[in-house]
Amino acid sequence: MENAALLKAIIENAIDGIITINSHGIIESINPAACNLFQYSPGEVIGKNVSVLMPPPDKDLHDGYINRYQNTGKAHIIGFGREVKGLKKDGSVFPFRLGVSEVQFSGRKIYTGFIHDLTREKEAEERLKDYAVHLEELVEERTISLKHSVSELLQAKEEVSLSLEKEKELGQMKSRFVSMASHEFRTPLSSIQLSAILVEKYAQEFSNPNISKHIAKIKTSVGNLTGILNDFLSLEKLEAGKVEPVFTEFNLVKFGEEITEEMQLVAKQNQNIIYQHTGTTSVFKLDPALLKNCIINLISNAIKYSGENTFIEFNTEVASDQLVVVVKDNGIGIPENDQKHLFEAFFRAHNTGNISGTGLGLNIVARYVSLINGTVQFESKVNYGTSFTLTFSQS
Repeated sequence: MENAALLKAIIENAIDGIITINSHGIIESINPAACNLFQYSPGEVIGKNVSVLMPPPDKDLHDGYINRYQNTGKAHIIGFGREVKGLKKDGSVFPFRLGVSEVQFSGRKIYTGFIHDLTREKEAEERLKDYAVHLEELVEERTISLKHSVSELLQAKEEVSLSLEKEKELGQMKSRFVSMASHEFRTPLSSIQLSAILVEKYAQEFSNPNISKHIAKIKTSVGNLTGILNDFLSLEKLEAGKVEPVFTEFNLVKFGEEITEEMQLVAKQNQNIIYQHTGTTSVFKLDPALLKNCIINLISNAIKYSGENTFIEFNTEVASDQLVVVVKDNGIGIPENDQKHLFEAFFRAHNTGNISGTGLGLNIVARYVSLINGTVQFESKVNYGTSFTLTFSQS
């Protein structure tokens, strides 16, 4: 009795549905789980054929399950283990997995059906299928989009290549033009400069201030135009990557004196460039051509932005394997708000007025100084002048 009570308790509390039928397919018992699944009370199904719980085609085939088992001659167990459909009382259908086994009881055969509801599993499967379809559609959409993007990218690449080729051709044409123009203008400008100097020399005996005044204007204009040409030629070479430093030892004193003599020729009336060298040695290893360009640019600015009857200081100093070059004037100075933009290409301070210039000189100086591993610093105050300091380590 105790075993029977235990067995009954197990059946009554089983999660899966359990139904027993006789050899004719008549329902003899049904547990609560099966009642919940099919929405019937025990009294509504016990005594009826189990086909009442099955929709077509399972309803039409269920008798074949029993006959098939009876014809196999295999004892005790028949495991259909297949997915079938269940018919609920409200007419709805749900999927379940059916297992059938034979039980010998009181000299007769009883068939027990174990019903495992697959509704949640099927819903999960459908969600997975829908998600898979969505992924496939998404992949296809992204693939098409990617193909379009690749096509557009290839087209853009081709356009960029053509554009770069044209830009390269234009760059080469510009380079050739700048070089040609610089050299073509340089020769007549040198002749004009020399002629102005000779005229000034020959006119000294006449002591005519008007002659000196106009000669000074000629010299200044020629100097300005020469500076502009030099700036554009230097910028073109820098942009084309044609500037390669050549480090050699040279005598700073001779170097400084030559620059001073050259720049004194283009200075304004009674402007004096004072050169001084200090240090235990005058020999230094650097690129003299690039250094000369930097110093000439700085002295040219000092001449332009300082008045007549002024001094321009040009100093070189060698100490502890370091070269310091200083160019100082007492000209118009640089406004504080403009100082942060001073080394930008084509930038000119707001107080330059009608003084000619390209705004390239200091940009070129900064780039040349960087090429020969140096630094550039400056101090300036409006109406009190400007001082530039170039510092280089021994190469």
